[in-house]
Amino acid sequence: MKVLKYVGLGLLAAVLLFVIVVTTRPSRFRVERSATMAAPAEAVYAQVADFHAWQGWSPWDRLDPSVKRTYGGPASGTGASYAWSGNEDVGEGKMTITDAQQPSNVAIRLEFIEPFEATNTTTFTFVPAPGGTRVTWVMEGENTFIGKAFGVLMDMDKMVGADFEKGLGAMKQIVESKSAAPS
Repeated sequence: MKVLKYVGLGLLAAVLLFVIVVTTRPSRFRVERSATMAAPAEAVYAQVADFHAWQGWSPWDRLDPSVKRTYGGPASGTGASYAWSGNEDVGEGKMTITDAQQPSNVAIRLEFIEPFEATNTTTFTFVPAPGGTRVTWVMEGENTFIGKAFGVLMDMDKMVGADFEKGLGAMKQIVESKSAAPS
């Protein structure tokens, strides 16, 4: 009987400690990755400002070949939207371009519906660099308690950052091959 009491108290202490650790985590998060591409800013901008082009480089499109896509608004630029619904690896959500300044930046409202609800801001900036364009991909948002708890167990920057790196690598291949093609 005493053993159960001590086990119960130990579990309660572990849960309380975990809750304390979670509540001390930052309330905001930011994931950022950059790559330099041997292509003009206009070519890279076109890959981001048109959601139809994302199928060629988005790391998440490869996770579910049968994902259902819906496009809305203009074909590209401010107001363009893209919604998806897929398997458990890609979930369900929607992106809407809230600002597009050709060829310097694109801002996106990113709404996750499944497997969890969250709304984040994603931005892409395109800056001239030696040999081409420096592309920076950033996602920022608020950490809920669940997000903070997830962050204690998994490093979101490493996890999402790795996907950003894959996406930027695929985008680089696309824009560099198009830029190198003879006119």
